[in-house]
Amino acid sequence: MPAFENLADLQQFVELCQACGLRQQAERVVFGEGVARSRIVFCGEGPGADEDKLGRPFVGRAGQLLDQMMEAMGFSRAVNAYILNVVKCRPPNNRTPTMEERDTCRPHLEAQLGLIRPVIIVLLGSSAIKTFLGEDARVSRCRGRWQCLPSGIWAMPTYHPAALLRNPGWKVEAWDDLKKVIDQYRALVDPSHVAPAHPLSSAAGVQKK
Repeated sequence: MPAFENLADLQQFVELCQACGLRQQAERVVFGEGVARSRIVFCGEGPGADEDKLGRPFVGRAGQLLDQMMEAMGFSRAVNAYILNVVKCRPPNNRTPTMEERDTCRPHLEAQLGLIRPVIIVLLGSSAIKTFLGEDARVSRCRGRWQCLPSGIWAMPTYHPAALLRNPGWKVEAWDDLKKVIDQYRALVDPSHVAPAHPLSSAAGVQKK
């Protein structure tokens, strides 16, 4: 895979990809959205029907919930965060992408992260968690626990917003995870970061290298 100097050039390359069968069935490639060089990235599974239609990540019901979660954390894709998915094309009928499909798209994901250079990545759901932490990783076992990736990025596994829509009772656990993300962001990036639903206080559970 060639090297790219910016996200725009990488996006043009990814939009021409025909490496797996997903592209033949998807309407368009959903590259990602947000502020380049954001210190925090939110990574989901793959585009759904709304995302495939509009070419933007997280714009359906799950995306609206993610925006609300990010707003409570003091983040926005328009201001200080980046949102992307493990695979860039919609799997048929919104099925879970296979390991082979995730592996095929992995170079695109790694190239994105290499250009954005985040400090923190929030892994939303099983596909994102397995991609970064291994096929044996499970949401129930690893959510809420910091992982330092080989790249040096701090990863927080948690529930996908779509799972929270199906199981609203998990929202309490998810918010506990996201409060840890806010604390870590304050410790590693911006001590004065304002999160409307998690006021500034002594950071707890922060991990540093």
